[in-house]
Amino acid sequence: MVKRNDSSENILIIGPSWVGDMVMAQSLFIALKRRNPDCSISVLAPAWTAPLLERMPEVEHSLALPFEHGELKLLARRRFGQALRDRAYTQAIVLPNSLKSALIPYFADIPLRTGWRGEMRGGLLNDCRRLDKKKYPLMVQRFAALAQPPLAVPTKNPASPRLLVSRQQVDAALEKFGLQTAAQTGRLVALCPGAEFGPSKQWPAERFAGAAADLMLLGWHVLILGSKGDTEVAQEIEQGIATKVGEAQRSRCFNVAGKTNLAEAIDLMAACSSAVSNDSGLMHIAAALDLPVVALYGSTTPDFTPPLAPLSRILASDIECRPCFDRRCRFGHNRCMTQIETGTVAKAVIEFDKK
Repeated sequence: MVKRNDSSENILIIGPSWVGDMVMAQSLFIALKRRNPDCSISVLAPAWTAPLLERMPEVEHSLALPFEHGELKLLARRRFGQALRDRAYTQAIVLPNSLKSALIPYFADIPLRTGWRGEMRGGLLNDCRRLDKKKYPLMVQRFAALAQPPLAVPTKNPASPRLLVSRQQVDAALEKFGLQTAAQTGRLVALCPGAEFGPSKQWPAERFAGAAADLMLLGWHVLILGSKGDTEVAQEIEQGIATKVGEAQRSRCFNVAGKTNLAEAIDLMAACSSAVSNDSGLMHIAAALDLPVVALYGSTTPDFTPPLAPLSRILASDIECRPCFDRRCRFGHNRCMTQIETGTVAKAVIEFDKK
């Protein structure tokens, strides 16, 4: 084990490539700062993660990973790693479990290289730890544990991620998308209908529309968020809402799916009073913004990556075939999602408003 001077820790984190995972990685950053407030934290991750990292006060530098997801490009990784040597990192913490994610710290000649075992990378990491899944059942626990020495007593309740968004950032996003009045009502609910994993994690569009209509008829405003890939389902929800509430109420619905960048989506969500979301990256962003979250689980389970929100309501069916972790329902019925009722979701949002 390489010894280091804790007063001059300069740490490089090899970050995850998924929104939710990057949000949960903040628990590691917080743990590192609590252990040594003077340490410097840099995060190497895909360029799209920059807006998230900018809203994590623990992160000093965000470095864009110049490789696409899944690309090896061994010689290019070697050159990139060697170019980092002048930064004099004292430790690298590798969060992905792949072999290629451990290559850059190795080529950068970082003296202490920490991570969990995975993909035969023991020769690349000199602080390569065996994961006890019973000791660390949650992903956030596994991330935060890497801030501690290998034999340290595990922290069962690491600090939850908390994104820092300024009033100026929120106001700019609200003004751009014409949401100032809706946000001022205090009853603006974010709907997050997307899920990169696949349709087995997506509550049907007509159910989102039904729950939204119930809320809008009670005076709520609705904000539909998502990436460009969520544009179609967002339009289905918007159209479903229109048929249920009529044109007079339709102005309470704002569909910005595919129209925002990630930074704007974060800032708009920060202005909401609660969120309804599939098990997705936006669910974790909502939780990290301290929003009450209604989390909808289908083929997956909250046992590994639950929403780390101050208030949350997890809704899932008790159908015997879940969790299956299939991207598409192997039986073709998607009952794990369709059995979640619109009234139950709307009621959960209303109950949050009373607390």
